[in-house]
Amino acid sequence: MNLADLGRRGLVLLGCGKMGSALLEGWLGRGLALNSVWVTEPFPSDWLKGLAARGLHLNAPLPDAPAVVLVAVKPQMMAEALPTLGALGGGGTLFLTVAAGTPIAFYERTLGPGTPVIRAMPNTPAAVGRGITAITGNPLASEDHLALAEALLSAVGQVVRLEGEHQMDAVTALSGSGPAYVFHLIEALAAAGEAEGLPAPLAMQLARATVTGAGELAHRAPETAAQLRINVTSPGGTTAAALAVLMDADTGLGPLMQRAVKAAADRGRELAR
Repeated sequence: MNLADLGRRGLVLLGCGKMGSALLEGWLGRGLALNSVWVTEPFPSDWLKGLAARGLHLNAPLPDAPAVVLVAVKPQMMAEALPTLGALGGGGTLFLTVAAGTPIAFYERTLGPGTPVIRAMPNTPAAVGRGITAITGNPLASEDHLALAEALLSAVGQVVRLEGEHQMDAVTALSGSGPAYVFHLIEALAAAGEAEGLPAPLAMQLARATVTGAGELAHRAPETAAQLRINVTSPGGTTAAALAVLMDADTGLGPLMQRAVKAAADRGRELAR
């Protein structure tokens, strides 16, 4: 199955909030025709309404056998929304879900055991085409299904495959929730600058530019993160003094981040139960 099949059979987007909209914008940018897309969204944005005026099917009757259903509803809406698509389960349609916290078994129970399901965990940098998404499928998700999922999700960034669903809570805790950790790093760095006497707006400007610039350097540079750190650390200098605090084996950033990611992964396992 490929993007041409999507054009012939159609793609259904169940839910079109921030993530669904980012994906849809990416697909349209890659040439997917508006009249090949069906969107079910109770609170459509003005952008979606504008697309509907040009051919997208918005809250319209769905095709009988779409190639893919992309599930992007909020987890609390899942029990109500997914059963409405029960008729599409059973094997002819791939269900690709980006909804957090909902295990594959729920889709199999709701849609039937013969349904190919791929679970994906994207993150919010998808909004600027710089996301990373991890995917894993049930036994009915073929190599062609996985390749199609990669093609669709690569519209908003990188895609990686997991060994199995057992790794999804760790991925959620690291890359799914991770952008929030980075945003808090910006807040903390700016607050530290204020504590050293900088005006708040200047401290925030410096912190934002430093974190985003370092991230872009890490993205482009061939060196490892460890080597990039070494590159800016002069022995006995100011950076080394700060890193002595941040890299403390007991109280530094490493053990703190391990506790934070573990807390997120543990919470993910609780929610799945």
